[in-house]
Amino acid sequence: MLLAIDVGNTNTVIGLFENNQLTCDWRIRSTPAITEDEFHIVMSNLFQAKAVNPAGIRKTIISCVVPAMMKILADYCTKYLGHGPCWIDAGSVTMPVLYDNPEEVGADRLVNAIAAYHMYKTSLIVIDFGTATTFDIISVRGEYMGGAIAPGIGIAANALFHKASRLPRVELFNPPATVIGKNTVHSMKSGIIYGYAELVDGMVGRIKTEMAEQAPADPAPRVIATGGLATLMQHISRTIDTVESGLTLEGLRIIGEGGG
Repeated sequence: MLLAIDVGNTNTVIGLFENNQLTCDWRIRSTPAITEDEFHIVMSNLFQAKAVNPAGIRKTIISCVVPAMMKILADYCTKYLGHGPCWIDAGSVTMPVLYDNPEEVGADRLVNAIAAYHMYKTSLIVIDFGTATTFDIISVRGEYMGGAIAPGIGIAANALFHKASRLPRVELFNPPATVIGKNTVHSMKSGIIYGYAELVDGMVGRIKTEMAEQAPADPAPRVIATGGLATLMQHISRTIDTVESGLTLEGLRIIGEGGG
């Protein structure tokens, strides 16, 4: 089995693959203060619930954007799985990275780009709705061209709640029926959700224009969304073509099997 772990700023996504098929997956909180022994307890409980024998894990591949967790995960793998993990960075992937400093690109962004290109084999804009909202651009030739980073929807909502004393905390799981709000909660949900849809559509439009100027003969990019709020945003965005919820784990599998 292949164990794939994607450590984000808020959540850690874990997947087990056997014969290239995802057999189990879990989402837990990213906890930089955890020890390798505590992480082992968490993993053992997850494995036990799915009747997984960890002795069958032959390889572990990790993308991590939380440096404080890297030693914890390395020690866990060595101590409890009997092997060191493979880490994702610009030097460990075959996709050309056309960044001024390729090492600055987050491992999760590279993994998403590789998975999306492997699936569609065309020019792409990959939007990840995570702690940050990231836009990653892949050329039709399979080059990572760069991208953009905006505050995530949750960060924006929390900032509004904390900095404006009279505004309540609101849930973002469903958009209001109208943009024009008739009460405070309605107005906040409208501004956050529809406002972010406009951010997405505006950024996609600008990116497509730049891509067309740089390579007029290339096809227009397909827009792929992933992350926790991708499905919600697809329903109100005018530019998202497809949602791929398991993009990051699939990218880790591809790289782990030597295809990225």
